[in-house]
Order: sequence, then C-alpha cells, then structure tokens
Amino acid sequence: MSMEQNYKAYAQRRLEMAESHYGPLWLNQEQRYVHPFRIFGNVWYVGDSWVCVHLIDTGDGLLLIDSGNSGATAMLVQAIWEAGFNPADVKWIIHSHGHLDHIGGAMFFKRMFGTRLYLGEPDARMFREKPWISAIQDAYSDCAELFVPDVEIHEGDVLTFGNTTMTFYLVPGHTDGCIAAFFDAYEDGRTVRCGYYGGFGFNTLQKDYLIEIGDSEYKTREIYLESLKKVRDQKVELFLGNHCINNDTLGRRQIQLENPDGPNPFLDDQLWKQYLDKKRDDLLALMADPKNN
Repeated sequence: MSMEQNYKAYAQRRLEMAESHYGPLWLNQEQRYVHPFRIFGNVWYVGDSWVCVHLIDTGDGLLLIDSGNSGATAMLVQAIWEAGFNPADVKWIIHSHGHLDHIGGAMFFKRMFGTRLYLGEPDARMFREKPWISAIQDAYSDCAELFVPDVEIHEGDVLTFGNTTMTFYLVPGHTDGCIAAFFDAYEDGRTVRCGYYGGFGFNTLQKDYLIEIGDSEYKTREIYLESLKKVRDQKVELFLGNHCINNDTLGRRQIQLENPDGPNPFLDDQLWKQYLDKKRDDLLALMADPKNN
C-alpha cells in the first residue's frame, strides 16, 4: 500500500469514527477539560466533564480512583500538575470497573511511574477471558490496552494507603467487577465519610447486550438491584461520582465557585441514598417495560 493509500485509509477511519455513536467522545477530548479543584480536605477532582477521576493525598503518596477515558491521559496528567501535585507521586490507582472510559491511563502510569493498579477480581478475570466486554476495541486506537492488575479486589477487602483506609464491596451489574468503596476524608480536624459506587450505567442492562454476553434471562438486572440494596444504607456524607451526572459534580463545583465561604455543596448525607434509590426505581421501570424483555 502506498503512502497516499495509507493516508486515505487513515482519513476514512477518522470519518467513520466521527460518524459513529461513540466517536464524539473520543475526538476533541480537550473540550471536556475541567480545571482541577479540591472537593474536601485531601480529596480532589482531576477528571473531565464526563468521566470522573478523584485524587486522594494520602500523606504517603497519591491515590487515584480511575485513570480516565481512553486517549485522555495527557489531560489527566495536566490536571494533576495544575492541582499542585506531581504525577510521579501517584502510587496507586483503584479502578471502579473494567470499561475503556475508566482505565485509559492505567498502563501509562504503570510504565512511567511504577503505579500499582487495582481492579475488582471479576473484571480482572474478564480481561483475561473475555476482553471484548471491556469495549477496548471501541477506543479507535490500537495503542489502547488492557492491563494485568497488581491487586485484585475482593468482597470485603480493607486496604490502607497512607492515611486512608478503604473498605471495598463488589457491586456487580454494570460489570461483574464493579466495586463500591468507603473511606474517610479529613479537613481542619473534621472527618467525613466518603462513598463511591463503581458504575451506574444501564447500557450493559439492555436486552441485546445481555443476550450477546449469554444472559438471555436478564439475570444481571436482578444482580444490579441486589448490589444497590447491599450498600444503600452505608453512611455517606460525601458522594463521589463515577460520571459527573451521578452527583452533579460540575453543578456543585459552580456553587463552590460562586460562594467559596458558604457550606460545602459536596457534603450531603442524603444524596447517596437518594441516588441509589433513583437508580433502583429507574431499573424497575426498565424491567417493567415490555419492549425491554
């Protein structure tokens, strides 16, 4: 194939990506850049306007929850720098689940800084046995890749990172290996309980998807409901989103900017329960709709 033919094939791939369902999420990612900000105490936001990434300063290195969308690693590195931290100090990355929009920077941090990578055990198994479920093939880049986690997270694991101890639960539904994590954050002598749920999307609960992965009886939907129930009554004063839509991350940030001396808009001890109840009700409605069965 000549250079000209190679270029035309490249241009055609770009066109097809732009016209695909997910293409706009991979093109011009810089438009989604969000200036990093402190949420509360040692917890920072370094994600974009779509996919959340949180940074925790543990006093003995930095911890990230998720590593961003595929192809957006440069933005994540910039956000960490802009927040006043050194990306080389990221010792650990906890991945909420194994989809390509949450694992994008994993191998960069691993190779560049020796960062230890964590993932729920069922999704680690999925990477080995059924990697296509990660949707990595939709990244429009052969440079995008999965990873072998240094640590596989199991139900009930309690792990300590510097001054931060996290308790983990498996909450299958969005993927089999979604995790929920609970930990304390600190500011000026005050401690608040943080809660994180690793994947709320219903895209993996649609009937065509479930049939393709071998769940023709749609059991995953019932499993998802049980996962919500499992952690619904956890004490959570600071609900950290997996995507910005979960807790209106950017809306709360705007309130924070407009009233910096006012109450912290991210502190809400009812939001966790309210949102999990909403997802329960939304899923029950989906299950009751005949066109979804």
